Amino acid sequence: MKVYSRWNNRRLNFCVCVCLEGILERLDAGEVVVGDGGYVLQLERRGYVKAGHWTPEAAVEHPEAVRQLEREFLRAGADVIQTFTFYCSEDKLELSGNVSNITGAQINSAACDLAREVADEGGALVAGGVSQTPLYVKKGSENEVKAIFKKQLDDFLKKDIDFFMVEYFEYVGEAVWAVEVMKTGGKPVGATLCISPDGDREGVPPGECAVRLVKAGADIVGINCHLDPLTCVRTVKLMKEGLEKAGLKAHLMVQPLGFHTPECNIGGYVSLPEYPFALETRIITRWDVHKYAREAYNAGIRYIGGCCGFEPYHIRAISEELAEERGFLPPASTKHSLWASTLETHTKPWVKARAGRQYWENLLPASGRPKCPSMATPTDGRP
Repeated sequence: MKVYSRWNNRRLNFCVCVCLEGILERLDAGEVVVGDGGYVLQLERRGYVKAGHWTPEAAVEHPEAVRQLEREFLRAGADVIQTFTFYCSEDKLELSGNVSNITGAQINSAACDLAREVADEGGALVAGGVSQTPLYVKKGSENEVKAIFKKQLDDFLKKDIDFFMVEYFEYVGEAVWAVEVMKTGGKPVGATLCISPDGDREGVPPGECAVRLVKAGADIVGINCHLDPLTCVRTVKLMKEGLEKAGLKAHLMVQPLGFHTPECNIGGYVSLPEYPFALETRIITRWDVHKYAREAYNAGIRYIGGCCGFEPYHIRAISEELAEERGFLPPASTKHSLWASTLETHTKPWVKARAGRQYWENLLPASGRPKCPSMATPTDGRP
């Protein structure tokens, strides 16, 4: 058992709560586990990550920046802090050219230390994350690709992280290899694909993807990144159906993109003309997140977080929407009124009239740009 401080849902008083130790114990008990948000896009905007290859050397070069963002996610209600190790495979680091004097092992070590430091401030868990490799697309052998994951696994085991996260995989075949390697570490494994409802890059349906991941040893399966929240929830539902048909069980998770992508195809948001430097007009609102969190919960998903585009206030919105189920609000909610209730004190009557759930749930935000199209054509040419 872990005893840690949380915020009481009814009085917003600081209280002491008891939480089951591990990720599987929490999920087995029916708890809602709130994940954290996106790191690489946020840190790129703040000046700590170079766009293009999106490698995480900032964990070594600018630990204060990584720590601050992690702390904001924790304050917003995150139960899990993922290590800032996205694209930290040696082949990716070499390809990027951004890192000449920092090794993957150094980044993994620093990222684990930062995540643990912040997680311990609020009773959160640390997830050591691995992601897809350039070598797989280049047709590297199974042994070669697995050797890359094994290096990262060894780094994580030295830091005794709480569980492993296999995330951002476009090909279920590579994700299966990653799960098989991480499973040898003796800790729970979560696995998420960045795929559409149509399946992975080779057309493998979501249901079959989920079956393959669970048979490989994944304890938690789901979707992350590439597409908007409701699309990702829809894909997880298909994964759930596939598992049920196969007679398999696993916990479900979803950590979607923080942007609206209604026209996206199998290529995801990277195929949009606005990617990666003009996505601001597509950002989801906190009220969109309330709807997403409820949809995910109603679908039976209990690990609910965000990926690229998800900022701390989005994670706070998940925590607030599911506050009744969790039994408390996060610290960040002391600076936020549920459904804008504090606008009731505003001196301007037209602003005061916006103090309520009905207004914000029915609002259709404008882009502010004359002749701005509501949708775009993905640049990779897929329908």
